[in-house]
Amino acid sequence: MGKKIDGFSKLTQSEKIDWITNTHFKNPEKAKKQLEVYWNPDSKLQKRHDEFIENTLSNFYLPLGVAPNFLINGTTYTLPLVVEESSVVAAASNAAKFWGSRGGFTTQVINTLKVGHVHFYFKGDPRELQKFFDRRKKDLLQSTLSLTKNMEARGGGITKLELVDKSEALANYFQLHMEFKTKDAMGANFINSCLELVAKKFTEFAEEDQLTQGKENTLEIAMSILSNYVPECLVRAEVRCPVTDFTLQNNGVAGATFAKKMVDAVAIASCEPYRAVTHNKGIMNGVDALVIATGNDFRAVEAGVHAFASRSGRYRSLSNAYIQEEQFVMELTLPLALGTVGGLTKLHPMVEWCMELLGNPSAEELMEIVAVAGLAQNFAALRSLVTTGIQKGHMKMHLLNILNQFEASETQKEAALVYFKTEPVTVQAVGAFLQKNSL
Repeated sequence: MGKKIDGFSKLTQSEKIDWITNTHFKNPEKAKKQLEVYWNPDSKLQKRHDEFIENTLSNFYLPLGVAPNFLINGTTYTLPLVVEESSVVAAASNAAKFWGSRGGFTTQVINTLKVGHVHFYFKGDPRELQKFFDRRKKDLLQSTLSLTKNMEARGGGITKLELVDKSEALANYFQLHMEFKTKDAMGANFINSCLELVAKKFTEFAEEDQLTQGKENTLEIAMSILSNYVPECLVRAEVRCPVTDFTLQNNGVAGATFAKKMVDAVAIASCEPYRAVTHNKGIMNGVDALVIATGNDFRAVEAGVHAFASRSGRYRSLSNAYIQEEQFVMELTLPLALGTVGGLTKLHPMVEWCMELLGNPSAEELMEIVAVAGLAQNFAALRSLVTTGIQKGHMKMHLLNILNQFEASETQKEAALVYFKTEPVTVQAVGAFLQKNSL
């Protein structure tokens, strides 16, 4: 049977499942039942999930865990985290516990500006283009009032519109650079609608003003789209405490020694890109998990964050650590374009649940909480790296995954957890242990 099909999107869900399972699986009935196992028994709720994307066949579950006791700006939070990686939730919880007795986390939203562009090509005199733009800028902004009125009433709207000459990078390439404040909305639809309207009016005004008269003068709109790079939509999270209080009691590591090791670890990530990528990935373990839980776009966040990490021309650590006046300080600054209204926030019941768990924060408050999740994860990872090593904590959590792969009994799991407290965890070692302890 061929694996190519025409008109797949027009099939019913049942027909899609039949074709998929019959075409791609050795045991179609088993494959079909596996999809059905993950259907929600509430048909109305399942229909809502089905309509999130196209060609939906079933649901794909990820664990939702919580990390309690996060003291942020004097308020205690429990963070919802959606992630598949072992030890992430445990690491966040341990970081929260550590800093909860040392003043907690402090945060500051630096700015909330988001960016979009009308990209276009212009063949003609750049000076005449600039004159035209200056003359019509007010008209362009005026043309968006039907879209911006409600946003402006909430304190948002368009904050900047400027013409940028990029022709040195690409022949005849210019852009209309626009900046926005979207309050509690992530604002993608709002921004893109504004950009497309400005592009339309820009073309119309150019024709009215005869900017493009003559064979050699042309204006061509390439695209109108928001940017996921938001270097002016920034939030900072910070922890600090006296070096004397920075002692790790369990490991017997003195505060001064521990502080120096942490500062050195961040310094390495600041100068070595190979280390920086893994360092920042650890930060995103916490960021992505909370972003997913709150129904935001983690791919956009990832793209923007990693671009921000390269803003100096070299990819480097997103966090910073230093000793100042006998205090250990660790801070993290991130570009985060997040929303608490629109999108999945009112459509996905678990997103609603997670938002209520957080106290239904505003977009700025959510930015602060997410930044804290990233900083906590970074701190926990570095603490392990410079003391016991990363594998001890990670593999302890991963052990349960390996045991489940072998379908170990509860008795075997209990015995394995005791045995591997002092033994290296590998798939081979766990398999051998289970063979010796078969019950």
